[in-house]
Amino acid sequence: MRVAEVRASIHASRRRPVSWLDRYGTVFGLLMMGAVVAQPVFTALAAAARQADPARIGPGVALLTLGYAAYLAAARLIGPVAVPAADAAWLLLSPLPRRAVLGRTAVILLAVAVAGGLVFGVGLLAVLGGADRFALRLVTALVLGVSATVGGMAVAVLAQASPSWDSWLGVGLVLLVVAASVAALLATGPGRHLMAVVATAPASAGAAVAGAAATVTALLVRRAWGALSRMPARAVLAASTRTGRLADAAVAVDPGALTWIAEDNHWRARNLSSRPWPSLPAPFALAWQEWRRLARRPGRLAAMLGSAVLPAVTAQAVGGMTTPVVVVTFAGGLAVAAGAVSGARRESDDASLVRLFGPGFREVLAARAVLPALLGAGWLVLALGALGLTGVLPAGPWWLFGPTAAPGLAAAALRTARRPPIDHAMPVIETPGGAIPTGPLIWGMTGVDVALLATSPMLAAFAAWPETLGPYLVAQAVLGAGVLIGYLARATR
Repeated sequence: MRVAEVRASIHASRRRPVSWLDRYGTVFGLLMMGAVVAQPVFTALAAAARQADPARIGPGVALLTLGYAAYLAAARLIGPVAVPAADAAWLLLSPLPRRAVLGRTAVILLAVAVAGGLVFGVGLLAVLGGADRFALRLVTALVLGVSATVGGMAVAVLAQASPSWDSWLGVGLVLLVVAASVAALLATGPGRHLMAVVATAPASAGAAVAGAAATVTALLVRRAWGALSRMPARAVLAASTRTGRLADAAVAVDPGALTWIAEDNHWRARNLSSRPWPSLPAPFALAWQEWRRLARRPGRLAAMLGSAVLPAVTAQAVGGMTTPVVVVTFAGGLAVAAGAVSGARRESDDASLVRLFGPGFREVLAARAVLPALLGAGWLVLALGALGLTGVLPAGPWWLFGPTAAPGLAAAALRTARRPPIDHAMPVIETPGGAIPTGPLIWGMTGVDVALLATSPMLAAFAAWPETLGPYLVAQAVLGAGVLIGYLARATR
């Protein structure tokens, strides 16, 4: 029996036949989606029909490269080949051909990759520009974008089927991050002219590169299609479990579950060596597990520190210290600080370990604030230093906002970690732009509100560009420390 016959038999017993009204609803939904997407696409294409600014080509290419690396990392993390729970339970382990069982998933992955490639191609055209022979450059950019995303998805499928391909994919992600750094460095000095030469290359040369990329992608897709027949069932089951949890989190609107999924998936298959607990005072002994967790993941620490160049790259891409640069700087500092508070989150769910050790609740919370404060301070020092070196910020000790804002960022990170799940019973606010559910809104702003308050002097300095930073630094130091002390004083179990 073929897979199609099995699926038809299952669907015949569980679902009603598809009517013309169902097909009409599908077509109408696709048309409405196209109408919504059409305006931003046309706006982006109109902006791309110009000569690119040489100073913004390097940062733009760097951001696109980082986005492509994130795309590959997400595909590698999810699976990417996964099947529904019913197929995983009944069809995957059956004698049916493995490729036929996974064929529908392959089609979905191809559609996702093509859609992402079109977006990537439009972004590439917007960065490089297309003043002459716009139609040919548009087609070239779209072919390059689709080739990159489809080829990357094929490599992710091969990595799921083969450990050697998975190793090569990991090396490729590192090379992409290095390439993004090189592109950002080429935005200054003689490298700027090199990027301009690439952007103004003949359209025929770009078409030749796109043709070569499409050929390589076709070979990768063919090899990935062949690898489906020997895809290990264990890898598909693991990916299906992850996908199911992601779907449950999306349906329940529970973004907090995603971090637990990623954390559990990372540690589940690892054998960790046992070491004695350090001889530290009880509050710091409890907080020590966060330091050990970070030390056991040096790649994550390197990624945190390396991301400090994002504000400088964004500033060069958008042309100065604009609102996006301030948002990236603020969000980056808070995200890095919040990356070291998993212990506080676990204690908010189960405080039995704190009770066993015997220290006060606030003392343990204060000890857990040390590492987020150090990480936030270090990231802001690097980020503001990079902004100063590239000339985005005026002369002055801007980097001092790192250590002065760190206590407030630590308080915001702890508040983010200890927030309760989303309360979907909260009312919905009707606005001219549509209905806004207050439950997810309040959940998302929990922690961000404290960070905005604690870093308000730094944000005010970004807006005012004062000649003397002394008053702002003093205000930031006092307010940051005051917010952390106030949060610890008012914290409850």
